[in-house]
Amino acid sequence: MGAKDRGPLTEPMFYILLALWDRELCGTEIREWAARKTRDRVCLGPGTLYTLLGKFLEEKYLEEAEVEGRKRTYRLTERGRAAFQEELDRLRACVADGEEALS
Repeated sequence: MGAKDRGPLTEPMFYILLALWDRELCGTEIREWAARKTRDRVCLGPGTLYTLLGKFLEEKYLEEAEVEGRKRTYRLTERGRAAFQEELDRLRACVADGEEALS
């Protein structure tokens, strides 16, 4: 199941996958990275973050890289990379359509 099967990613979903693109992170590190990257525009509260991480694990977009007590570190799978890339392509097409319409 790729992004086309599941529908577009929400902004929090997008930034969770982006945070994990080239590094393994725990939930707190993902939250902090997204806040820094978006200048606090995307604030991932614990309910949203851990619900989405669970959903992404279920959909096999992520896998647990390490578990130390309650701390879990996540990594992006090939399936997650494909879903992120599909969403990025969709967003680029939307921006191109908008720019074309306004020019």
